[in-house]
Amino acid sequence: MKPKAKSGPLFDPKVFLAKANGGRTIAHHDENQVIFSQGDPADAIFYIQKGKVKLTVISKQGKEAVVGILSVGDFFGEGCLAGQAVRMSTATAMSECSVMKVGKAVVLGLLHQEPAFSEMFVAHLLSRNIKIEEDLVDQLFNSSEKRLARVLLLLANFGKEGKPEPVIPKMSQETLAEIIGTTRSRVSFFMNRFRKLGFIDYNGGLKVRSSLLNVVLHD
Repeated sequence: MKPKAKSGPLFDPKVFLAKANGGRTIAHHDENQVIFSQGDPADAIFYIQKGKVKLTVISKQGKEAVVGILSVGDFFGEGCLAGQAVRMSTATAMSECSVMKVGKAVVLGLLHQEPAFSEMFVAHLLSRNIKIEEDLVDQLFNSSEKRLARVLLLLANFGKEGKPEPVIPKMSQETLAEIIGTTRSRVSFFMNRFRKLGFIDYNGGLKVRSSLLNVVLHD
């Protein structure tokens, strides 16, 4: 039998991007600080080193919707690589954040010259596409109660690689309502119900228990 090949060290985009020549900056953002706004020029991508970021879109009628909640290790603003001239959404820090900004030209160069980075970035894009499809199915077929339960589990990293984070950052019920497409009063009703059933707790932050999966899996 042939000996198994040893796997190489895990690719760390944070370390790799830190070595990129020029075209990158690291910025620290306070909670609720806007990183970029809808309509701004799109000339760079961003990588989250610390904290969480939400992406929101505002319609011509002024209605706002949350289209993404991102955390450590996520990229955002990738649309510029596909010819997007302006930002289609607004990115806002949900907590204290450390975000690396990498210029479009630098990223395109890395994609052409560095296979490890290219492989990791393609995997990121595929993962993001799968998430968008899951969100669409969730919005089309699931009740607002199930959508809320799923969002809380995702925020706590259940189902992702690594250890779940049962205590998630403070998030207003208005924001949760915008994410799942319902009213704040309905979110309040379901949150109280989840707490009474022992699925979540509000003691010093929102604590999510794995038993909340019962809401998502129950028909």
